[in-house]
Amino acid sequence: MFPHSRRDFLHLTGGGLGGIALNWLEARASGPINPLAAKLPHFAAKAKSVIFMFMVGGPSQMDLFDPKPTLTKLHGQPLPASTGKPKSQFTSGGETILASTRKFAQHGKSGQWVSDLLPNFAECVDDVCFLKSCHCSNTIHAPAMYELHTGRTLMGHPSIGSWVTYGLGSTSENLPAYCVMTQPEGVPEGGAPCWSASYLPAIYQGTLLRKGTNPILNLKPPAGIGAEQNRRTFDLVKQLNEKNLTPGDTDLEARISTYELAFKMQTHAPDAVDLTQESKETKTLYGLDRKETTDFGTRLLLARRLVERGVRFVQVYSGGGPLSMQWDAHDDVNQNHEKMCGHVDKPIAGLLQDLKRKGLLNETLVVWCSEFGRTPNSQGSLGRDHNPLGYTMWLAGGGSKGGTSVGKTDEFGLYAIQDKIAVPDFHATILHLLGMDHEKLTIRHSGRDERLTDIAGEVIAGAVA
Repeated sequence: MFPHSRRDFLHLTGGGLGGIALNWLEARASGPINPLAAKLPHFAAKAKSVIFMFMVGGPSQMDLFDPKPTLTKLHGQPLPASTGKPKSQFTSGGETILASTRKFAQHGKSGQWVSDLLPNFAECVDDVCFLKSCHCSNTIHAPAMYELHTGRTLMGHPSIGSWVTYGLGSTSENLPAYCVMTQPEGVPEGGAPCWSASYLPAIYQGTLLRKGTNPILNLKPPAGIGAEQNRRTFDLVKQLNEKNLTPGDTDLEARISTYELAFKMQTHAPDAVDLTQESKETKTLYGLDRKETTDFGTRLLLARRLVERGVRFVQVYSGGGPLSMQWDAHDDVNQNHEKMCGHVDKPIAGLLQDLKRKGLLNETLVVWCSEFGRTPNSQGSLGRDHNPLGYTMWLAGGGSKGGTSVGKTDEFGLYAIQDKIAVPDFHATILHLLGMDHEKLTIRHSGRDERLTDIAGEVIAGAVA
């Protein structure tokens, strides 16, 4: 038997409904929740932000970081039958071994190997963790780019930058949480899906910053619109949106937050990209005084200024557009890499040195990566084909273990053979350094809990300090 009278029952349930209504009114009065608000990580983070440098086209590991004396010894001979048929795009496996002509030396207290193509970077190796046993599943640029950026070889999945901002939000209220800077000559072959939010809320998509004094399109108000009128316009749009906002409408909440962020960016974005505030010494450190390093150096200096102001994830590309501006060394690996390394060597060293002297390297994870490496056998007489079976990427700062190398390839530099690092492991490690468990960072999509690492991934223990 019900222990209360009908009057008591109506009073109790009515009070409950009133409480629900009161909670809804309080939430509405306080305004929508900012989807980019900073969130707590799963555990104590070593890094707060990421500068993610992507070398478009596939640098050659055995010409940069992974010397192979066997290639010199067997130059001009076919690969032994025991190596099997290499998984590459154009070569059949019958091509002859191509020795590297680069001079290698050990650098720093840690004695890490770097070739003469990167003399400035070589001075920073004690802060770098080399991942020498990376491998992926595709030999074609765009699918391999999607794999490295999103964890899948097909487009249509969120990029790592989107996952990071979805999981952690942003500590900046005035700038995008996720910024992308491509080569001035054009975007990489994979295009916009490399920084897409896909089925994550659109607020987590990368914001493309362009070259010049107006890096974000349509940010400035129209001519003749003063500051007061501009503010009133934004306020009116916000009021109209909030009038139609219902609890749980995350799309509209994201739109309201985006408009408010756009208004703040009109004031703060010009300051963030104003390099006139930097000293001549700093500009020289990044190579802004030299024609060949100005473009990439500018993007890396902007990246430092952005993470300094709380931007969570900055994606910077070397290569894109014309084939002559990529690391895709099919015809002549020396000619290609001398040019491309000439663009990035000094800026990368400048970034690492600048972050370190400003006390930012400990909390900023710097990533150097590509879609795959190159083959030890030649393409034509002087080039190298794509090699997804064993190549090098590296991490610096942000809690990574500097002055170390994890894994190794075989004597030809063809296969990863020790402590193999798959793309999900690479992603899991980046998330781990940011304080996130890759298995817990999920979103429900089409009846499935999706995550960056899909159903795989282990943190690379040797890469974590």
